[in-house]
Amino acid sequence: MIARPFWEKRIAEAWQEVSIAWLSGVRRVGKTTLAESLGAERIFYVNCDLPTVEDMVRDPEVFFRSCAKPVVVFDEIHQLNDPARLLKIGADVFPQLKILATGSSTLAASKKFRDTLTGRKRLVHLTPVLWDELAAFGATLPQRLLHGGLPPALFAEAKKPAFYREWMDSFFARDIQRLFGFRDMNRFNALFEYLLRQSGGQFEVTKTASALGITRPTVESHVSALEITHALTLVRPFHGGGQNELVKQPKIYGFDTGFVSFARGWDPLRQEDMGALWEHLVLEHLQAHFPDYPAQYWRDKAGREVDFVLARRRDQVDAIECKWDPAAFDSTALKLFRSYYPNGRNYLVTPSGQTAYPKRYGDLEVTVCTPTDLRL
Repeated sequence: MIARPFWEKRIAEAWQEVSIAWLSGVRRVGKTTLAESLGAERIFYVNCDLPTVEDMVRDPEVFFRSCAKPVVVFDEIHQLNDPARLLKIGADVFPQLKILATGSSTLAASKKFRDTLTGRKRLVHLTPVLWDELAAFGATLPQRLLHGGLPPALFAEAKKPAFYREWMDSFFARDIQRLFGFRDMNRFNALFEYLLRQSGGQFEVTKTASALGITRPTVESHVSALEITHALTLVRPFHGGGQNELVKQPKIYGFDTGFVSFARGWDPLRQEDMGALWEHLVLEHLQAHFPDYPAQYWRDKAGREVDFVLARRRDQVDAIECKWDPAAFDSTALKLFRSYYPNGRNYLVTPSGQTAYPKRYGDLEVTVCTPTDLRL
């Protein structure tokens, strides 16, 4: 079992504040393995996929009193009939226990969670294997970009399309259909694959609906489900006074580079493919390490763009540009952005592996670094 100290620390920090850590993430991202890594001597593990578990937890007070270990793990807890009641009683009546509940989405996604446990839980969103976890997993960066960061795919000797197709079918049947009641798997998967092919670009509802021959409400409801289950991320535009800024149109990103390259038919990867996939990996790093600062992007109507923007405070806005080859960086858009928003750090994030260093582009100072050296 590969240790994942970053994620173990995130769970421990959640427990310092509340009783319940809600570990969410897409299917096969490693939630169960991470939960089990907390130590058999500490955890009482409950597989909520098993039919017998419903009877086991029917009386929550009796169940929690019988727990002889300090940590209770409810894996895939949304499979239970009334998971919110179970978790609420655990947090309120047995505060000495630490609870880890796993699921594919946010609590609010399921109709079963009439009580979203406000004030009793903290969310930990488990992403695919991160840039700074590659050494522990014995994986190279090109391997991670091609295969993606789901451990079964990352460890595969060759990229197998059957894995990605089976995952998408299972994702629909076990998550989307159960949580949202959608019935047409073919239409849903056609939309999902279309959006994976557009990943990293701007998302237009009308254009998407027209391309697939479906209605705007269908596109909107399906995209909302994909976002809630972490299969897609909508990165909204940052704006606040600059001239001719985009203010509404988001960019859309698939959750994993392996699925993006699968949908686009990129096997093997070419040099020109690396930059787009590297941008996805940087976004995943931002989501994992800075969850309190949602990534945005900046673009004006002339097409000048800054990849990611993190607004830390009202007058402090960090700008992050992603480049596979730092020599190819053009500072024009970043300089224009800073003419509107002068306060904040500038980063050029590359996979070079070099120690972070400052570089000047005229009057603009930029820190050139890997994702590991990003500091907020």
